[in-house]
Amino acid sequence: MTDPLDNPAFKGPGVGEILAEAFLGRQRPIACVQVELSSLCTARCLYCPRGERPIRQKARNMEPECFAALWPLLRQSARVHLQGWGEPFLHPRFFDFAAFARKAGCAVSSTSCGLHMQDEDARRIVESGMDVLAFSLAGTDEASNAIRRGASFAAVCDSIRLLARARKKAMAVHLSLHCAYILLADRMQAVQTLPDLAAELGLHGVVVSTLDYIAAPGLEALAFAPQEREKIERARDMLEKAAARALALGLDFHYALPCPSPLRTCREHAERTLYVDAEGALSPCIYLNAPGGEDGVNPWVFGRAKEQDPLACWRGEAFSAFRKALAEGRPQGPCLRCAKRFEREG
Repeated sequence: MTDPLDNPAFKGPGVGEILAEAFLGRQRPIACVQVELSSLCTARCLYCPRGERPIRQKARNMEPECFAALWPLLRQSARVHLQGWGEPFLHPRFFDFAAFARKAGCAVSSTSCGLHMQDEDARRIVESGMDVLAFSLAGTDEASNAIRRGASFAAVCDSIRLLARARKKAMAVHLSLHCAYILLADRMQAVQTLPDLAAELGLHGVVVSTLDYIAAPGLEALAFAPQEREKIERARDMLEKAAARALALGLDFHYALPCPSPLRTCREHAERTLYVDAEGALSPCIYLNAPGGEDGVNPWVFGRAKEQDPLACWRGEAFSAFRKALAEGRPQGPCLRCAKRFEREG
């Protein structure tokens, strides 16, 4: 059977396009396509929609035919981020998909739970040409990270060290290793030791996020609502000190916290990004197509890659109208109450 990724019609950028992007500053119209390769995950983080609560959608891996159908979209995208509501490295063709995206001229990044790293995986990551791989954490020791059930803190740290050693051995300076850290309100003090942990593990940067998506009732206490000024200021004090420590250690350190009033634009830059789930559904961002959503048709899915040209869909009237309204400060539907509208970078 012919591999759909090997279609000779898929031709990457020519020399002129490469030079224009590298030296003339020509931008591709889409900044990033986030692609859910797999919605499977062996971890059961309590704040995730796929934690310990039953959901209606069947967990699945993206079919090669579906990923191949994204080619027109990838050719117009600067970056592909291979991660959705599952663990991307559980897809048996992760590296084939990464190579396909690079053939289209895209930078390639991903985020992992850190539970599926062996020597061979580390070698292939280093050799894949990916430029960023982030590892998820919600604490800086076994106790504070325990909310990530099934994702042992020690195991994740071992995976990071393994990849950092492989990177150093191969002198793979193109690859940056990051921590995608979720700051939860009931254990916010753990972030104070994050810079030293990151340095010890061989990471290059840290991005601290708050709980933007409430997957189940009762999780609100772990988030930071715009009106919770005292709680936010306590977190800000800790994050400012952590950022100063990271600077001293030579680490990149980024964070954002809610402010009282919504911003005009989307922090997810949805005007130049989109999300594709494992079945090829196209939506403006990952939050607008989360597992366990309402029954029936999702009005924020504007097309399906296997049924229509995904680039034509992105450029189509409905998708364009959504982006235009967002860019003009007229968010629609769930965007009106999205936590990302209230966050400012520290």
